[in-house]
Amino acid sequence: MSRVCELTGKGPMVGNNVSHAKNRTRRRFLPNLNDVTLLSETLGRGFKFRISAAALRTVDHRGGLDGFMAKSKDAELSTKALKVKKDIAKAQAEA
Repeated sequence: MSRVCELTGKGPMVGNNVSHAKNRTRRRFLPNLNDVTLLSETLGRGFKFRISAAALRTVDHRGGLDGFMAKSKDAELSTKALKVKKDIAKAQAEA
């Protein structure tokens, strides 16, 4: 399973474990990913995503999934999230 946030594109970073003796060994810093169901007010249904905790806070700050998708860049979104974004935009245009 990919360790990449579906909404922000945040993925693993690399760095070093540094001991007290300053010995350095490579390590990975993994994002804090959670499986969540986000509700779209425009479409009236929920969508399951695997997103980081920081992305979840951003979604809440921007007023839900619809507000987040309106301001998000297409390059950062996964293919599943892009489809949801287009569906939301289409439903808002019709209303």
